[in-house]
Amino acid sequence: MQALLALSRAIDKLNAVVGKYSIWLIFAATAISALNAIVRKTFNYSSNGFLEVQWYLFAWSFLIAAGYTLLNREHVRIDVLNSRLPKKVQLWIEILGLVFFLTPVCLLVLWLCIPLVAEKFSAGEMSPNPGGLVRWPVWAALPAGFALLLLQGWSELIKCIAFLQGQGPDPLVKQGEKTAEQELAEVLRQQAASPQTR
Repeated sequence: MQALLALSRAIDKLNAVVGKYSIWLIFAATAISALNAIVRKTFNYSSNGFLEVQWYLFAWSFLIAAGYTLLNREHVRIDVLNSRLPKKVQLWIEILGLVFFLTPVCLLVLWLCIPLVAEKFSAGEMSPNPGGLVRWPVWAALPAGFALLLLQGWSELIKCIAFLQGQGPDPLVKQGEKTAEQELAEVLRQQAASPQTR
């Protein structure tokens, strides 16, 4: 289990770095958008290439940050019922979701899109728009993003199993979020530290 936990930490670190730096893709898309608007208003000139590179950057930032989003438990969840269940049941629901939903979907997308990206790369497919860009770089975001998401799903699976075996922290708690026990301990500390009023 220690080797798997080391693998999980490596995957977490990879997605943390990717997530941290993917914000620069949003910044670049915003800067290009602003520059395009200035050039269009000032010189009455625009290019489809400017528009397409914004889309490419946004697609890359969105797709490669999916693993980072899962790492930080920021993806959309419906916890109305799940949060009321015992911790062990919640963990088993998480494990089943990772094994039977996330993993097959990611593998299916990778199986379908890798040949497609290879085909677009070898064909040198270009945008049909005048002044448009080559298409394979934006298509390459699909396998990159889903590979990172799949790896993060496996990392979360390892953490769930480790927690069930008593070998790791609770993987269902968001990073920086306090558990119910920590919140209770903090309240008790504050009550003990405050002077009692009579």
